[in-house]
Amino acid sequence: MTRRPTPWGAYAQIADVLRARIVGGELAPNSLMPSESALCVEFDVARATVRRALSVLEREALIEPLLGRGRIVCGDAPTTNTYRRIAEDLRGQIEYGEFRPEEMLPSEAVLVERYGVSRGTVRQAFTTLDRAGLIETRHGKGRFVRRRP
Repeated sequence: MTRRPTPWGAYAQIADVLRARIVGGELAPNSLMPSESALCVEFDVARATVRRALSVLEREALIEPLLGRGRIVCGDAPTTNTYRRIAEDLRGQIEYGEFRPEEMLPSEAVLVERYGVSRGTVRQAFTTLDRAGLIETRHGKGRFVRRRP
């Protein structure tokens, strides 16, 4: 079976989809992840791409390998409410002026430490705020509060 070339960054998109499934509860804590083969078929990518996506989730402590069985969703995986709570905390700080327009928000690392969650959870909170038009990402610089129109 010949696969078409994998688009650049496909592993990151796959990791985002799987992260959302974990955080949203579709993949429950302590449940087995779909096999690499199943994910290759689902996303129509090579095994190396799937493995790279899974390694991202392993680094974020959302999943862990089980020798001879695959990978399991970590028992303390964040719930949907965790990233929403972080987003709401940050939203409140923005709306009450604790973070002013153009001011840089705390880094992912700082928020991971503050809330005791994975980077993936913090990123979902940032994505929520970005979609709400409250923050913007400046590549290589960080995330900043948007200016009000």
